[in-house]
Amino acid sequence: MSSSLLKSTGVVGAMTLISRVLGFLREVLQAVLFGAGGAVDAFLVAYKIPNFMRRLFAEGAFSQAFVPVLSETKSTRSPAEVKELVDVVAGTLGGVLAGLTLIGIAIAPLIMWAFAPGFHAVPGKFDTAVELLRWTFPFLLFISLTAFASGVLNSHGQFAVPAFTPVILNLCLIAAMAFAPSVHALAVAVLVGGLLQLAFQLPSLARLGLLPRPRWGWADPQVRRIIGLMVPIIFSSSVAQISLLLDTILASFLADGSVSWLWYADRLMELPLGTFTIAVATVILPALSAQHAAKSPEKFSATLDWGLRAILAIGLPACVGLFLLAGPMLSALFQYNAFDAHDVRMTAWPLMAYALGFLGFSFVKVLVPGYYARMETKAPVRYGIIALLSGMGLSLAFVGSMLWLGFEAPHAGLALATAGSAWINSGLLYFGLRREGIYRPAPGWGAYLGRLLLANAVMAAVILGMAGALDTWTAAPGSERIARLAAAIAAAVSAYFATLFASGLRLRHFRH
Repeated sequence: MSSSLLKSTGVVGAMTLISRVLGFLREVLQAVLFGAGGAVDAFLVAYKIPNFMRRLFAEGAFSQAFVPVLSETKSTRSPAEVKELVDVVAGTLGGVLAGLTLIGIAIAPLIMWAFAPGFHAVPGKFDTAVELLRWTFPFLLFISLTAFASGVLNSHGQFAVPAFTPVILNLCLIAAMAFAPSVHALAVAVLVGGLLQLAFQLPSLARLGLLPRPRWGWADPQVRRIIGLMVPIIFSSSVAQISLLLDTILASFLADGSVSWLWYADRLMELPLGTFTIAVATVILPALSAQHAAKSPEKFSATLDWGLRAILAIGLPACVGLFLLAGPMLSALFQYNAFDAHDVRMTAWPLMAYALGFLGFSFVKVLVPGYYARMETKAPVRYGIIALLSGMGLSLAFVGSMLWLGFEAPHAGLALATAGSAWINSGLLYFGLRREGIYRPAPGWGAYLGRLLLANAVMAAVILGMAGALDTWTAAPGSERIARLAAAIAAAVSAYFATLFASGLRLRHFRH
């Protein structure tokens, strides 16, 4: 693939890495200050709800529908028509979201009951969660408009500002914990962070001459087209989010702290997923949309092939590392103050389960654009529903089995089911593209996979030789845990890339 995609991915990855590192620092501070208990569970669910809806509608359905339409308009029509599309979409999206936000605040108790009915069993937990939700729900409006602005900027080849934007929210949350450490302060910080993220992107839109003058346009043909594309995308691109919703509902009935343990495991997995996988997916969607509009099926297939190879190069070692170092990482990074050794063990189980699905999550991010860039929605909907139903069944089966067997961490069954659902979804998406002839693997996959497997085997051996038993980590001082983790990661990374280099893999292989 062209060097421009590699460069753009590097830019997005670098900016996103800054955000993810700050986000990880935020999670560590949250764990140290609040641990894993009822108050944190209440905040996390109140924070999850607008994020769930944001990923479902804004970054999921809306972005996947809006970017191809915008790219096509940019390629085939005048700048004035592009500006008109931006104005009418901004006004319509903003109007709908403003109404939805007001409704959400008004019916916050009903929403919380739908997401976490088990909170009623703990006195005060449900009421606290509802109060926090009324502060966090407007985040949906601001972050959805931010996703809209990001889509416009990405379609014009500007990736750095959208990728850096999440840093603002992380800084707001870190500041809240530093100056007013309470879950209520965190909820207010979410609201402020959402508003500041939107404001941060407006100057970049202005420089492009695309700062919206919002106007309502529900009946506009382009808006109706985007809405028509969004409806089926909601079901397919958000399978993981709906699965996480079911996880939250089930976790609310499990031991106090289960929501928090799942959250911390998910956040640690999101560090590599959000840093590189999202960067690749962000870059290839506008590229695929433009290639489809230009009727270049060979380039379209080559872009998908490049995306899959890039994902495997980083995703496979991330999967191995997360699984083998789950306990040590959690102990070294989180085990301080309110987050104890028991919390480490309870969080390590779902982290290992999520690690098993890491590549599945990553493949979905890369394969879904292969459909929506062509404005194909029916097949992903069908695949998404199959994966969703399978994931729900797996959640009930795994959690039920673990409870029956008396397993100490039944909440890990929820993470394992989510991983299984991601693999089902990615498998169906992949074989669908192959069956239709949209994606044709380029030559050299056998040798490439052989090199990756060899390098990961060497890396796994290094990790196993250095990690040792989890008890030796939880009993050690914090400085010793950090030093051991740094040494293990450095040795593992060095072994991985040294093996790849020795096997003949070079950076130039990712430029074609």
